[in-house]
Amino acid sequence: MKIINPATETVIKEITEDTSQTIQEKFELLTNGQKAWAKTNVTDRIAAIQHFCDLLEEHKDELAATLTSEMGKPLQQSYNELNGARDRIKYFIDNSEKYLAEEWVTTEGATKEKIVYEPLGVIANISAWNYPFLVGVNVFIPALIGGNAVFYKPSEYATLTGQHIQALLYKAGVPENCFQTAIGHGNVGEQLLLLPLNGYFFTGSYRTGKYIAEKVAGKMVPCQLELGGKDPLYVMDDVEHIEKAAADALEGVVYNSGQSCCAVERIYVQEKVYDAFVNAYVEECKKMRIGDPLDKSTDIGPLSRKEQQAFLSAQVDDAVILGAKVLCGGRIPAGKGYYFEPTVLVNVNHQMKVMTEESFGPVVGIQKVSDDAEAIQLMQDTVYGLTASVYSKSFERAEAVMQQMNTGTVYWNCCDRVSGTLPWSGRKNSGFGATLSYQGIRAFVQPKAYHIRG
Repeated sequence: MKIINPATETVIKEITEDTSQTIQEKFELLTNGQKAWAKTNVTDRIAAIQHFCDLLEEHKDELAATLTSEMGKPLQQSYNELNGARDRIKYFIDNSEKYLAEEWVTTEGATKEKIVYEPLGVIANISAWNYPFLVGVNVFIPALIGGNAVFYKPSEYATLTGQHIQALLYKAGVPENCFQTAIGHGNVGEQLLLLPLNGYFFTGSYRTGKYIAEKVAGKMVPCQLELGGKDPLYVMDDVEHIEKAAADALEGVVYNSGQSCCAVERIYVQEKVYDAFVNAYVEECKKMRIGDPLDKSTDIGPLSRKEQQAFLSAQVDDAVILGAKVLCGGRIPAGKGYYFEPTVLVNVNHQMKVMTEESFGPVVGIQKVSDDAEAIQLMQDTVYGLTASVYSKSFERAEAVMQQMNTGTVYWNCCDRVSGTLPWSGRKNSGFGATLSYQGIRAFVQPKAYHIRG
C-alpha cells in the first residue's frame, strides 16, 4: 500500500497490508488479552491513558508533521488537532472512574440493588482520515478505560498516524494484546466485519456506515455510526456583527479544507442582511491562502483524496448550469497536489446538488430567505441530521429555530464545534449512538443489574 502526500503527489512510504491470516492472529491476541485487561484496576488503566496523553504532547512535532504529510491539513491545524485530542482525553481521565463505578440503587429493605458496568469485550474502531486523532480518541480511549480490547482500523489515508498511535499506546503501558491495528484498504476493514467482535464503532461516510450496520446486524452487538452531514447555518436579520458572522461561517466551511462532518455546507441569510453578508464573506474568502500545508502562511491545504477534486468540480458545474453564480474560486489550481479553491456560490436553490449533497470540501452555496419559516423549511430539507447553526442577537428567536432542527447538535452564534463534555451524535443519515460526554464513556460498557437478598 502506497502512502501518498496529497500536497506533492509523491510516495511517502510503502506499507504491507494485513491479510486474512494476520487479521485472525491479531484477533486471537486481543481475545486473550482483553480478559486480563478487564481485571486490571480502572485507576491503572487510566494511568496508562494519562501517560499516552503526555506522550502526545512530548512527540507533538513528529505527530503533527506526519499527519500533515499524509492527509494534507496545514501544520498548525495538525497541532490544533493534537491539542484538542489531549483535551478530550483529559475529560475521560477526569470522569471515567465516576461513571464506571458501581451504583447502589437500593440499600434499604430485604433486597438490595446495584448496577455494575462491564466491558463489551473486543471492539472494532474503524476510524476516519480527516481527524484521525480526534475521532480516534473518541472511541479507543473510553473503550480501553472501560476494559475493552480494541481492533483499530485507521483509514488508508491516515495509516502512518495510526501506527504512531499504536506505538505510543504501547509505550504508555497499554498491553500489545489489548490494542492492535488493521492496516490496509477497505478489504481489510471487511475482514473485521467477519470476526465475532463485541461491538463496531465507525466514523466515515453514510454509504459505508449503512453497509457496516447491515453486515453486522445479525451479530446482535452494539454498532455506533458517526457519519456525514449537510450542516446548515442561518443568519437572521437582527444579527449584530455581520462581518463576524461571515468570518465564522467561512472558517466553518473551509477549515481542514472543508473535510469535516460538521463543516458548514450550506448558508441561509435573511434578505435584509443578505448583500452585506455575501460581500463580507467573499471579501474574507478572497484573502484565504491556498498552498503548501507546511508553510505557516497557508490557510487551506490540499484535499486528502484526488477523486474529491472531480466531485467538487461536478457540484460547481451542476449549480452553474442550473443558474448559480460563482463569486469566488470554483476551480482546481494548476500544478501538483489535490487542491481546490475555496468557493462561494450564490443564486442557489435546492435543485442543485451543492445544497443537498454532502460536499466535504471548501465549497458553499449562500441562499437568500425571506423569514425564519422559510429558513426552517430549507434547513430541514435534508437526509442528514448532524448539526445546525443560527446567528442572531436574540437567543429566544434562535432557540425557536434550533428546537425544530432534527440534529444531534445545535449552535447559537458559533458553528463547527465539538466539546468533550457534550455528546456527539447524529440523526437520520448522520448516524446513531453517541461519543464524548459521560454517554461516550458508557457507550463502551454494558450494565449488569444485581438483586441481592440475604
